[in-house]
Order: sequence, then structure tokens, then C-alpha cells
Amino acid sequence: MLIEMKNLLTAAQMRAVDTYTIQHHLITSIDLMEQAAMAFVEVFIKKYPNKQQAILITCGQGNNGGDGLAIARILTTEGFLNIRVLLTHFSQNSSADYLQNLERLRKINDRVFIIEHADNWELSKDVIVIDALLGSGLNKPLSGEYVALVSLINQSGATVVAVDVPTGFNSEGKISEPYHGIKADLTISFQRPKINFFFPESTQTLRRFEVVPIGLDENYIQALPSPWKLISHQFVSDTLKPRENFSHKGTYGRVLMVAGNIETMGAALLATGASLNIGAGLVTACIPQSGLTALNVALPEAMFLSREALQEVALSKYQAIAVGPGLGVDKEQTQLLEYLLIQNQPLVLDADALNIISTHKGFLEKIPVQSILTPHLKEFDRLFGEHQNWWQRLETAKEEAQKRQIIIVLKNQYTFICLPTGEICINPTGKPAMAQGGMGDVLTGVIAGLLAQGYSSAESAILGVYLHGKTGDALAKSYGVISASTLSKAIPKTLRNIHI
Repeated sequence: MLIEMKNLLTAAQMRAVDTYTIQHHLITSIDLMEQAAMAFVEVFIKKYPNKQQAILITCGQGNNGGDGLAIARILTTEGFLNIRVLLTHFSQNSSADYLQNLERLRKINDRVFIIEHADNWELSKDVIVIDALLGSGLNKPLSGEYVALVSLINQSGATVVAVDVPTGFNSEGKISEPYHGIKADLTISFQRPKINFFFPESTQTLRRFEVVPIGLDENYIQALPSPWKLISHQFVSDTLKPRENFSHKGTYGRVLMVAGNIETMGAALLATGASLNIGAGLVTACIPQSGLTALNVALPEAMFLSREALQEVALSKYQAIAVGPGLGVDKEQTQLLEYLLIQNQPLVLDADALNIISTHKGFLEKIPVQSILTPHLKEFDRLFGEHQNWWQRLETAKEEAQKRQIIIVLKNQYTFICLPTGEICINPTGKPAMAQGGMGDVLTGVIAGLLAQGYSSAESAILGVYLHGKTGDALAKSYGVISASTLSKAIPKTLRNIHI
């Protein structure tokens, strides 16, 4: 594994972790369930502290239902006065821990109801529903009475809080559309978020999620094989190098930003400025002559290289070359890109560079190894073909990154960084407030600026995406909408705060 960050596991692997923890930590399954229930309740009470609130806990007959029963008992002992528990007897089998927790609950709360048919139940929108019907073990679409009960809950307008995973939601793999499972306002997930929480299709399933530790063996989790990694603050803090005494502009590398056109100079300025703000020592903008005045006014720290002079310069003196923001896709830009591709020096490729490649498929074969591509959804599909869903798209990105030994940064609210090793790193930072034009140009500049400072291509992509989003997180506390230029200027503050 190239990098050590948080492993994300499949549902089957998480069950194996449960088993391992029980066997090696001298804890019973019922006590592990109790720890999970207590962790859930701690978050729930912070979100919904009103002890007069009507709460309905819906429990299936497996261990997810057992969690729900333990949650009902703990909430009762915490003084919540209006708790009802709905037991679904839609099958003949119940887990042992479910039965034991049911016995414990009935000693202190007699408001426990059994239903065998969902159409016999009514639900008010003023109730909070805790969904503990079916957990992450479900690997097929909902059927029978579960479909009817889930539909009733969804249509009620009630607030829904899911235990570990919303009923009917697959933890990994293609997310079914149309989706017929629980639509949760909040999901409180155990130990690790589910892989599919980070896919855009999950918006039909959950509005937000929180993750709580429940005492599972972290060393075992990290030892299990998984291509899915979650970028952590700790990884970023450990990887970022502080600026040393007696260092100078040469220490922090040179960036060449090949970008901009007559009507799209803003993209070049944003990308160039971001490379400066992330700390690159020297940044040169290779832009049309018509943009020189704008460059001098907006970014006096940057240097200028005319397009005509590009092929006269030794590109080896630049530690990072980025191509694409606002570049244009005409014959002149196509020839320029082809020239850069055949120099066999890793490139950061974005925007129009990707658009050119998508119409000149032979250019794909010329991309130097360790190059970084930063497509959004439409750019990705133009490059690699149409895809029906994000799971399929990620499978292609993983395959292409390995095949071509490149890094693919597939932009999303939770951006996926696909590495040549086959690993897929998921970035947890970033806010919808960042959804404005120019953000991708800033990201390109940030990644190029890190590459110039000596970070590997993989590190530059991972750090760049995380810091870009982290800056947006900080600004979103004060601004409802964040412009790309505002975010770029705030990056130095993010860098400073990383090590505080």
C-alpha cells in the first residue's frame, strides 16, 4: 500500500471485524452491541435533546433490530418519556442478541408493539423514527412487507435517523435506481462510514451522516485488504512538510502554468494564483500576450512566458507543468498540448487539456506516467465513455489509472483520487458553498504548486484536494457562497492551521 490512511471496508469485512473483536478482546457480542447502542445514543441526544419528543424505534429481527432495542432501553433510562418500539415479525427467525435485548427492554418499557403487516400501522410526521429494521447485511432489493413499511415511513414526513445504514441501502456496489429503501435525515454509522455514502446517488438515501467509534479492533481494520481509503487530517498533517529556516524560493520549486485564452484569462489567473498561494517558489504563466497586463495587475508575483517562446524553453527546469484552465481547443492549443505530452514529463491536465484529449483519443496513449488528470463527471465520460452510475465510473477510473500509471482526480462533493496502485482515496472535505465557477482552476493550481515543492504525484493530488476542500469548510462557516478567488486567497491560512 502506497499510503497509510483510514481503510474503508465492505459490509462483509465489517462483520469479520465484529467477529475478530469479539474473539480477541474478550467481549461478548451482546456487550459489543451495547457499546454501539451507547455511541448512537450519545450522538442522538446531542441532536435531539427534547425528552418529551415522540420517538418510534422500528426494529427488524436481526442484529440491527437488536441495536434498536438496546437504543430504546438506553433512551428510556436517560429519561426520554415518549418512546414506542415497533417490532416487525415478517419472518420466523430472530437473532439471539435481538431476543436478549428484547427481554431487557420489556423490563423497563412496556410500549412494545408487534406488527405482521405494515398496512395496520399509522405514523405521524411529528414523530422521530429510529430505523433499525435491516442493517448492512442486506444484499438484495427490499421485498414484501418491508417495502410497504418503508414506504409508509418515507411518506409520513417524519424525521428519520438510521442505525448504521438506512434500511434497503447497499453499503457498496451499484446503488439501485429507483431506490425503495429508507430515506434518512441522519445516519449514525458504526466505526467507519459505508463506501457508498460518498457516492452522489446516496443523496436519495441520506441527507447527512456521522460516524461513531464502537470499540472495534482498529489494527485489524487497517490490516484488511481494501482499495478504498479515507483521507484523514492526521495523514495530511504528517505528510505536509513545514517550511524550514534558510529555505528560499528555489527550495519550493517552479510551476509552469499553460493556460488562458483571449476570453478566458480568468481561469489562468485563478490557477496561477493558487500555485502561489499553496507555496510554490516561482510560478510562470504561459499565456497569450493579450493577458500580460491582467497578469501584472492581478498577480505581480508571477512571471510571464509567451506561447511563442514555450518550445524554446528547457521544460526540465520546471518541477510542475499544468495545462488546461481556459486554454481553448483550437488547432494551436491542440498542437501545444501534443508538444507537452511528448516531452515525457508528468503533467497536471485539466479542463481544455482534457477536452482536447477526448477528441484526439491517440493523445491518451501519450500521457506521461505519473501525470495527474482532474476531470469532472462530464469530462471523465468524454474521455473514457458514457457510464450509467458512479460505481461503474469508479471502476473505469481505477482501471485506467492502473493501466496508464496515472492519477485520476474524479471531482465530486467527495472527490475520488484513483492511484496507479489501484487504491481509491476519498476526500471528506468540501462544502456545497464551493459550487461556483473557477474552483477547478484553483484546484489545478494547488496540485501543481504542491508537485513543484517535491511532493509525489499521488501526494500532490491527495493533499491538494484535501486542502482545497478544507479551506472551503472554514470559509463556509462565515459565507453561504464562496468564490474561487476568495478560496484561493484563504489557502495560506489553512496551511498555517494544519500544524496548530
